[in-house]
Amino acid sequence: MKTYPIFFAFLVFHLGVYAIKISGTITDNKGNILPYASVFIKGSSLGTTSNNRGNYFLDLAPGNYTIVCQYVGYARQEKTVTLTTESIMLDFQLAVQQTILKEVVVKPGGEDPAYEIIRHAIKKRKSYENPLDSFTCEAYIKTLIRSRSLPSKILGKTFSDEDRKDLGVDSEGRGIIYLSESLTRIAFKKPDKLKLEVISGRESGSNGYGFNFPTFINFYSNNVNIFITQLSPRGYISPIADGALNYYKYKFLGSFFEDGKEINQIRVIPKRRFEPLFSGTINITEGDWRIHSLDLMLTKEYQLEIVDTLTISQIHVPITPAIWRTQNQVVNFSFKKFGIDVSGNFLNVYSNYELEPRFRKKYFNNVVVKYDTGVNKKTFAYWDSLRPVPLAPEELEDFRVKDSVFRSRNDSASLRRTADSLRKKQGRITAMNILINGIKRSDYDPDHPTSIYVDALLPGIEYNTVEGVVANEAVTFLKENKKTGNSIEFTPHVRYGFSNTHLNAWATLSLSKKTYLQDLDGETYSRSSWTFGGGKRVSQFNPDNPIGPVMNELYTLFFRDNYMKIYENYFGSLLYRKRFDNGFRISGSLLYEDRLPLNNTTDFSFFGNKDKPFTPNYPYELINENFTPNQALIAGVELQFKPGQRYIEFPDNRLAIGSKYPTLAVSFQAGIPGLLGSDVNFEKWQFSIWDNINFKLKGVFKYRFGVGGFLNTKSLYVMDYQQFNGNQTFYASPYLNSFQLAPYYQNSTTASIYGVGHIEHHFNGMLTNKLPLLRNLQWNLVVGSNAFYVNQSNNYVEIFAGLENIFKLFRVDVVGSYLNGKTGQAGVRVGFDGLFGSAIGNALKNPNAARQRSRM
Repeated sequence: MKTYPIFFAFLVFHLGVYAIKISGTITDNKGNILPYASVFIKGSSLGTTSNNRGNYFLDLAPGNYTIVCQYVGYARQEKTVTLTTESIMLDFQLAVQQTILKEVVVKPGGEDPAYEIIRHAIKKRKSYENPLDSFTCEAYIKTLIRSRSLPSKILGKTFSDEDRKDLGVDSEGRGIIYLSESLTRIAFKKPDKLKLEVISGRESGSNGYGFNFPTFINFYSNNVNIFITQLSPRGYISPIADGALNYYKYKFLGSFFEDGKEINQIRVIPKRRFEPLFSGTINITEGDWRIHSLDLMLTKEYQLEIVDTLTISQIHVPITPAIWRTQNQVVNFSFKKFGIDVSGNFLNVYSNYELEPRFRKKYFNNVVVKYDTGVNKKTFAYWDSLRPVPLAPEELEDFRVKDSVFRSRNDSASLRRTADSLRKKQGRITAMNILINGIKRSDYDPDHPTSIYVDALLPGIEYNTVEGVVANEAVTFLKENKKTGNSIEFTPHVRYGFSNTHLNAWATLSLSKKTYLQDLDGETYSRSSWTFGGGKRVSQFNPDNPIGPVMNELYTLFFRDNYMKIYENYFGSLLYRKRFDNGFRISGSLLYEDRLPLNNTTDFSFFGNKDKPFTPNYPYELINENFTPNQALIAGVELQFKPGQRYIEFPDNRLAIGSKYPTLAVSFQAGIPGLLGSDVNFEKWQFSIWDNINFKLKGVFKYRFGVGGFLNTKSLYVMDYQQFNGNQTFYASPYLNSFQLAPYYQNSTTASIYGVGHIEHHFNGMLTNKLPLLRNLQWNLVVGSNAFYVNQSNNYVEIFAGLENIFKLFRVDVVGSYLNGKTGQAGVRVGFDGLFGSAIGNALKNPNAARQRSRM
């Protein structure tokens, strides 16, 4: 990869001496600009695309060429040129495509002739889906996002004039807010090996890498993926999918000829709304039934999420007489919500196809996307020599102005000034910060920033029957090394109960480290962390914390149900985690606890039957009285492996992007007797497997199964049992890791073997789109079951059905349970799930995740 700068320097020099530029403007025959038209050399894979002003250029060696210009919906035009020594101007004026309604045989029932053409295309679809055993090509990608309007406030935050200036928009909120370009080398080998090497990329006004994932939107696939699954988890049905006739109507618009080949133009019309379907036109060649070009649209009426509209234009060209590939692709989108009005496009130009590449040994590995170490360090001369699409004047100005500002802000003197400015921007500490928002302060050092996070006071106020009103406070000190990615994090905690007057204080120290190693096959990567903890704290009997303090507080004060059971402990802990680049993770832990029982000290509540007594502060279903003080030294290890884990490798980091295989995990935990006065003596193990499987149109299936048990139970206490995460509140506990109607501790066990299982199927509109109200609301059906089995007298099954994506945030389930083979109870659970809700639910599970830099 380090030879690329030398190679491209040579290339720039070579082109500067020998290349001759052809440039021009593409319009229709009335003089209207045709943006993003395709221009290519006939009989080759060399080509370009016009910009949004209709301008294009090509750099070619001297010789004779036939230049072809195409635009969907317009007649193709060819011009022959002879290049000698001087650059030439070559404009194109394209006429609207005139189609011929050829004589056709009308079938009984008056079937439109388009259907017969589509049937032929469907039969040939599979042979065209991946016609090459292997190939390489290059993709130039330009991404432009433009704001048309911005509100004065976004999500409650005032959007000041300075913020608008930093973003690059005017006082009305109009302007370019994101602009990038990149060059990526694509390599493919059957059956499914893919590698992207990002050679160069840049973002206007930053040192980012740009948008550089060249997506071949393949309409020969039955199910068409558009960038990210969030746009539609089900994918979209291709107009030439095997079952397309069940979803689309077609209208024959006529045909036209190019190079003696007849092209059929067909209107694509969805049969019904709220299915993942396209509308627009697709052009199919006569005889070999290939896709010639297309212009298709998606809208929110057809299960498009996040954005309002999305259009895809493609032009396919022959690389050889038998092989056609996408030459250019333009994806336009628009978004208008919350007063934000933006539009944009992704322009992909594919060129330099090589159909019989030779790959070095182990070229295809678990790194799917690899960024060159100098990806964002290319010169202006490099981009000017490489760029196949001329930048529009406003794009040139955006790069010039924003890059100049970025460079001035990032020289050493400016960085110091910027750091001073950012520190001043943090403002004064207000009562709102102290009570509600918390306090964050940073020195903004560009190389070794130090940050302090102080938790807000009011969110740390709790209430329970043991401690009464509880005050919690934590402060986090974080020191990072931007160059290495290493960090040190120290967090002291203080907790005081006003009823039992107990003060608890403890702290954690985390050291995180990234490591790159060089071996014969290239670089390998690992990330490791050490976390040390100690002090005196309060813990739940179930270390998974099945009920949060806020929900327990609500039920205690309003219903006199004190579900959370806690104990105090002096502790010391050590946790080591390491993640390898092959999808393997290992963690080891050592925990010492001096455990002290706690009892209720208050019975205050706002509402509820005052004659209803609170339950004791211990798992009374299992033991008749609180445990006796004891000491425990417990060692544990967990191994986790996801076969086939794939990665994006940046110059200084790696990002796991999953695999097609499930995650496997095995854990072992042992109570060590005698050492440090430990009273426990047990061993327990567990094996788990989990995954999400996307069945596209049929929805997403999620599962998690586990089996485990105790090998030794000579001495242990309730907190050492195997706990099954129950839930007795209306708020849904974590899906796929809990039992929505089960009691918290009643079924805890020390059995030699047990099994657990969780399954869910998210239909993502597959059935609810048949019901007018639900399809208009885009609420989707989810069904599933949770179960565990210990023995005939200790087993539990629950089944549920619900609706998710309610207002894009919520999920509501109706659940029925069976305890020990008998009908238990029914209930309703409300949680966060859906397009945005799942992210909120994950954040609520771990509210400190944003500042836990040492996590794996």
